[in-house]
Amino acid sequence: MSTERKNILVLFGGGGTEHEISAISSKYVYDCLKKIDIFNPILVEITKEGHWESEGRKSSLNGRILKTPTEQPYIDYVIPVIHGPPGETGEIQSFLQTLDIPYFGPGPESSSICFNKVTTKLWFDTLKIPNTPWIFANKYNELIEQEYIDFFDKNANDVFVKAANQGSSVGCFHVQIKEDLIPKIKEAFNYSDNVLIERTIKGRELEVAVYEIEGEIKASDPGEIICPDGFYTYEEKYSKKSHTDTEVKAQNVTQEQIDLMKSIALKSFKSIGLRHLSRIDFFLSDDGIFLNEINTFPGMTPISMFPQMLEATGLKFEEFLKNNILKDLR
Repeated sequence: MSTERKNILVLFGGGGTEHEISAISSKYVYDCLKKIDIFNPILVEITKEGHWESEGRKSSLNGRILKTPTEQPYIDYVIPVIHGPPGETGEIQSFLQTLDIPYFGPGPESSSICFNKVTTKLWFDTLKIPNTPWIFANKYNELIEQEYIDFFDKNANDVFVKAANQGSSVGCFHVQIKEDLIPKIKEAFNYSDNVLIERTIKGRELEVAVYEIEGEIKASDPGEIICPDGFYTYEEKYSKKSHTDTEVKAQNVTQEQIDLMKSIALKSFKSIGLRHLSRIDFFLSDDGIFLNEINTFPGMTPISMFPQMLEATGLKFEEFLKNNILKDLR
């Protein structure tokens, strides 16, 4: 491999609801890359309107040449720091593959599987991975209301209604009153054609960072989200006024529980064909351990768990990036 500095395109933004969080995460990734003298990171935003901009001015990718108003660098590698579409949904990865540009993170198929909550549930069930009881509704099929009311009754009158194709708790509603159930399902259709309804698990929210280093897939010990309101909303995740606490290493968890979560996290990561990184979320309750969801490009904000859990293993985030980028460029 050439000793010349490699141009790393850090792509962020997109038209989704997490555009602003993507901008914060990209700054963290950009700053980490700046610490590595063999890399030249270049920030490019995909605006909410779908335009590509570098420093506020239009740019475009022509093959592997990034055309900006001031330069036309050859792009060696791309890090799509995009939460939600078109990053976690797989479109950007498909686009980059057609241009034969190596990139960071999972491929299009595994991205798409994990971004759709209904599809993910089908994979969990097939892999015999314990997860919360669920049912789903489709916008274009008749909504047989009694079917969902029966599910609500069967699950202690306490469920979450979730738009299937959204992240960061967007289009997500906690329902404990029967009369609210059908209206909330219909409201969730404003965010997604498919809506997941699942039993509320009363317990602790734990997260495991799964990451690749030196070609080996590893899992961190679980961290914990401690949310006083019991519902980790978009505002609680990202607001400076958040009352939520986090523990990079969860306390009062047995070694058996830790080992089980890490085993499930590794099994799901490998089986679905993920790559480089994922944050895998669990519920720990009196009824057992349940896999909640997989985030294929977790947040990289100052309060985000993935980079903290990774560094708690003794691995600096910039070393993690460097190792995987160089491996991909060989």
